[in-house]
Amino acid sequence: MKTFFAGPRNAAKSFLALVGFATQAALAQTTVPDQILVKPIAHLSEQAVQTVFAAHGASQVDSIPQIDVRVLKVPAAKRSRVLQALQHNPNIEFAELNSIAAPSATTNDPYVVNNYEWHLLKLQASQAWDISLGTNAVVAICDSGVAPTHPDLVGKLLPGYNVYANNTDTSDQFGHGTGVAGAAAAQGNNGIGVAGVAWNALILPVKISDASGSSTYSAIANAFTYAVDHGARVLNISYGGGSSSSTLQSAADYVWNHNGVIFASAGNNGTSAPVYPAACKNVVAVSATGYDDDFQTWSSYGSDISLSAPGIGIWTTKSDGTYGAVSGTSFSSPVAAGSAALLLSYNPQLTNAAVVQLLESNADDLGAAGYDIYFGYGRVNAYRALLAAGAPSLDNTPPVTSIASPAAGSIVSGSVNVQVSASDNVGVTKIEL
Repeated sequence: MKTFFAGPRNAAKSFLALVGFATQAALAQTTVPDQILVKPIAHLSEQAVQTVFAAHGASQVDSIPQIDVRVLKVPAAKRSRVLQALQHNPNIEFAELNSIAAPSATTNDPYVVNNYEWHLLKLQASQAWDISLGTNAVVAICDSGVAPTHPDLVGKLLPGYNVYANNTDTSDQFGHGTGVAGAAAAQGNNGIGVAGVAWNALILPVKISDASGSSTYSAIANAFTYAVDHGARVLNISYGGGSSSSTLQSAADYVWNHNGVIFASAGNNGTSAPVYPAACKNVVAVSATGYDDDFQTWSSYGSDISLSAPGIGIWTTKSDGTYGAVSGTSFSSPVAAGSAALLLSYNPQLTNAAVVQLLESNADDLGAAGYDIYFGYGRVNAYRALLAAGAPSLDNTPPVTSIASPAAGSIVSGSVNVQVSASDNVGVTKIEL
């Protein structure tokens, strides 16, 4: 995130801070910046080898004698030119950059280590975590609340809201929302319990029900607007009703028009009868798959289905602080939502439409070739979607800021109205005085 300050104006210590759109930090270094790996041709004398190196301003700092590969140190600014020259030198068999390798990302969570979380393998989550952990992404869990003291959720919950009771109590007496939250974003690599798909993402709990778990369309619509207004670009709703609703559609459109994306459970009716809000436009409806990528007969289906995701035996967090395996499209949906959070963490510049397109076009096609009413565009594959996303472009153009009033040189006291302006090539999210 870019922050720039306009310095002190005369004696006054006021300053303007402009914050542009958040951008992904530079990708981790993939090669050693001042090294080249070189193998001379066979039978070339050592003196001749070192003469070639010296002629290019390179010095040998290490070697692998068994395969006669030398590690050369070169000025980082000249590395490309030296590499190209050595690659065209007839005395050199090959020359290449010294790339950096990292271990495949994994977690030490017992339910991952012991392969209870089978669905993560389907998503190729371990490979996906090499690219993104969900850091800085916000996933709104619009549900029965989220247990605030669960050891795999503590420290991950943002201040949320209870739209059902119109207060800030987002605790979970019913238990459903805690399981949904864990499937999407339970903390990983902390040595306990489970890991969510986007295990480093933040969770925004938006409670929509009473202690019995019942909710209303108005509460769901309120939850959608609240969530996107408070920074969530990924929303999950694992509730559904059988009646269409202009209110729900209006709320879904509001989220979409504010660059958010809603993931919704398709329902567990085993029929093609539409379930709302999953059947609303601008909502990603998710059906359920099993251990063998088979469609679950109890899962709802139909032309509204966008994606499918594992939905049986999903180990996740429980509201009493323990863990359990649960089934239903209620848990397919947050698995897909977590995959979206990985994408937005990796590249915050992606639009909601781009996120959906990446997930759909890179899903593993199941059932009939191409789109079908059971699997949608296929079962989510987080790793393939991330590979297709490409590296985010860095926003290096500084914003332009100015203070129009008070004028330069003015002497002010007491309360003063300050007029400022700011512009940026990407966009301006906030201006602070």
